[in-house]
Amino acid sequence: MRILSNFVFSRYNYSSFSIKKARFYSTGNYVKGSYKGKPNSSGLYPVTLISGDGIGPEISTSVQKIFEAAKVPIKWEPVDVTPVFVNGKMTIPEATIESIHRNTVALKGPLATPIGKGHVSLNLTLRRTFSLFANVRPCRSIAGCKTAYDNVDIVLIRENTEGEYSGIEHMLVDGVVQSIKLITRDACEKVLRFAFQYAQSIGRKKVTAVHKASIMKITDGLFVKTAYDISKEYPDIELNTERIDSSCLKIVSNPTPYNDRVLVMPNLYGGIF
Repeated sequence: MRILSNFVFSRYNYSSFSIKKARFYSTGNYVKGSYKGKPNSSGLYPVTLISGDGIGPEISTSVQKIFEAAKVPIKWEPVDVTPVFVNGKMTIPEATIESIHRNTVALKGPLATPIGKGHVSLNLTLRRTFSLFANVRPCRSIAGCKTAYDNVDIVLIRENTEGEYSGIEHMLVDGVVQSIKLITRDACEKVLRFAFQYAQSIGRKKVTAVHKASIMKITDGLFVKTAYDISKEYPDIELNTERIDSSCLKIVSNPTPYNDRVLVMPNLYGGIF
């Protein structure tokens, strides 16, 4: 379920994020930070709940039922993310921001962005508000579920705050529009360093940086250069790079060769991949 990729971890600055416990896929343990949430008087941990739009409420309700059946000690705290105007800009309500800061963990369903001028992506707003720059997306075969490929165990880490999702686009003249792809050294360092830390935490010895530097020589070129620079901090992890089109061809032909590594890539590629 894609909703699982939308856990919000506020207060965890991934540039200095220390992974405390590896996730072993056979046991279901989790990579996690130093969660310091406190239970209420009933022994339940408060978790902010953003049901989402469209299919969001249906998915969120199903997740709540699963947690209840598993007897997870959680007290859901539903919040409203209907945009509000603050100083002439659309943003999420302050009460929602306070709830996530207070609880440090939230579950978010899909959020829609209305089409038209002046609307901002609430997903992007949440990511920027809480510095959620690393989107971790595992994809694993589940026993008993027949799929086209067996023994799939892929981990993809997507940069979550910039690239083509920066929201910088405008009309130059009638019929001509421009969208700016923003790539910064700082954001590249954060997500790449996190990818290497994640690989270490789950016992993988390879990191593959996916790009299209053959065409976008400056933007994706910066991402690739930063990957090689960061790799020097992790001599026990092998780095290789692949073009996004090549990676897509390989993964739909046979995904299992990627089981031994962590894939990391800029925002748009991660969303498509």
